[in-house]
Amino acid sequence: MLLMPRITQSRSGHTLTITLANPPVNVIDIPMMEELHAALRTAEADTSLTTFVFRGQGKCFSAGVDIAAHTPELISTMLTKFHALILDLANSRKVTVAVVHGNCLGGGAELALVCDIVYTADDSTWGFPEIKLACYPPVACTVLAAVIGQKRAAELILSGASITGRDAQLIGLATACGSLEEVGQMTATLLTQLAAHSPAALSLTKKAMYAWSGIHLDKGLARAEKIYLEELIQTEDVQEGVNAFMQKRAPKWKGK
Repeated sequence: MLLMPRITQSRSGHTLTITLANPPVNVIDIPMMEELHAALRTAEADTSLTTFVFRGQGKCFSAGVDIAAHTPELISTMLTKFHALILDLANSRKVTVAVVHGNCLGGGAELALVCDIVYTADDSTWGFPEIKLACYPPVACTVLAAVIGQKRAAELILSGASITGRDAQLIGLATACGSLEEVGQMTATLLTQLAAHSPAALSLTKKAMYAWSGIHLDKGLARAEKIYLEELIQTEDVQEGVNAFMQKRAPKWKGK
């Protein structure tokens, strides 16, 4: 049986809550990706479950994917495993809910992005800062425009700027926002509503809903991943960006 030290799972009725638990900031490293993938595959087969809720332990949801894995030796494995996890979520027939507080950045924001419903603390911090490392977020590049529109998606991805949870709600990145207490109340209300519905109807409605799901997401994500692995990761700038981050210094770009 796979040990899962980086996530916790708890069940209540038809709902499985999965908590990212990799302190201090719940970085999504390769072992966590493997744990999440295994947990979702097992839970997806349980027909008595209708809902997955994702949370972050401690002070934030997640600061993103492990920067240390952005190396020529690890990047292919990391992207393959992370994108498998994203496809698990996108293709899931369960209702997926992200409950966000604190930082929700990079891969953490991408994980929340592909959930059906997102409740966020209004003072949380959202963003896709990969461009600051001379990288880009493949999942956001594929999905974000379908959720918030092309212009807003381009601004967030290309600038690497952060926004608040309230702004995330205003542009459609989150369903609703509020204080931590209010977010808890919203989540509880939603779960009560979902519990009253037919599991079969919820599952088939999920199947019918998303224009960017299925083959569209598969193809778009495959293309973004191919460019990343065959072109981006070969640049000197991406290596400089990762090294500068790890060394806590300003990068010196060469433009190649």
